Amino acid sequence: MSGGVGRPRASGATASSQDAKRAVLEAAAELFTTTGYAATTTRAIAERAGLRQASLYYHFPAKEDILCALLAETVHPSLEVARTLIDARADVGVRLWALTYSDARLLGTARHNLGVLYLLPEIASPGLALFRAERAGLKAAYGKLIERIPDDAPAATRTDLVFGLVESIAVMRRDEPDRDIEAHSRHCADGVLRLAGHPRLADEQRSAALSLLDTPG
Repeated sequence: MSGGVGRPRASGATASSQDAKRAVLEAAAELFTTTGYAATTTRAIAERAGLRQASLYYHFPAKEDILCALLAETVHPSLEVARTLIDARADVGVRLWALTYSDARLLGTARHNLGVLYLLPEIASPGLALFRAERAGLKAAYGKLIERIPDDAPAATRTDLVFGLVESIAVMRRDEPDRDIEAHSRHCADGVLRLAGHPRLADEQRSAALSLLDTPG
């Protein structure tokens, strides 16, 4: 019954505000990635979350606000990782490998394949300007690392290619749900270094990259 409509897990006055908000996001993530964004109504989301529609509107005045919140979850963690890696004391290739691995793994292991929502035409909506700005900020962080790697190709071109490769995991996951995400994330990070013009990392350098991700701040 875990996937049924009208689950009581977060309904009524007994549910905390945070639980209700989370229930809406979980329900919407499932419906947006299976039924489709345009075909999903706020009523359907509320029913799946076990809430009255009025309760949904209390947390999210419009369906687009739900989409914006879900998309933020695909970017914020990677932005935080990028901020710690930009000026970390490690080889630029090690840092770029770490960022790519972390970012690809975030998109690949999320309960729902939210990265596929990047393909929606609604992404261009004025209401999603903040998400687009944050996504651009993440791309710029990749660019800051890539521009430190000497190569004949312009840094902007390499950054475009790299960012496209990382985000392609959403389409791959959609087409191949059983894909080994851990292996993919590592191969993606290796591929990003090749695109960026950096030599392949040795095993100990990959271990150092993973250690950077385990180091707070």
